[in-house]
Amino acid sequence: VIGSDDRSDIALIKIEGKNLPTLQLGNSKETEVGEWVLAFGNPYGNGHTMTKGIISAKGRAIGEINKFPLMQTEAPINPGNSGGPLLNLRCEVIGINSAIRANANGVGFAIPINMVKQLLPMLLRDGKVIRSALGVRIADVRELSEADKKELGITGDKGAVIEYVANGGPA
Repeated sequence: VIGSDDRSDIALIKIEGKNLPTLQLGNSKETEVGEWVLAFGNPYGNGHTMTKGIISAKGRAIGEINKFPLMQTEAPINPGNSGGPLLNLRCEVIGINSAIRANANGVGFAIPINMVKQLLPMLLRDGKVIRSALGVRIADVRELSEADKKELGITGDKGAVIEYVANGGPA
């Protein structure tokens, strides 16, 4: 393992060998909703498989799965497929199979390859991803009670407030 990042569930590994096959990394930003994709993996540890489907949505922010927007596909992604490539029909890797929605049939998610491309230089150089932080927790004004708005002198529903400042943090 050269480096890993728990938040994105990405690891960079080095495999020793000669003449190993490789895949080209594509551009997930150019991927269109409705585009056909192929998902590869090893579901349930039963051997390698390929499933097909389409990109059904992009930019899914699913907090319980990850902290960044994912690509949604209805190409079956089963337990054990995580970490396998999601390919477009040009055989370019456009995502990394990441998760399934347990309470929905046929809804899977992949980490966009463009995000992975951003992380790779840090994983290679530092062995981890270093992220910026403000050291504050921010709340949407719309989430405040009327009493809190009045106490803070806020009128309207636009803007944000700093709820918390981390002791010794950057802020």
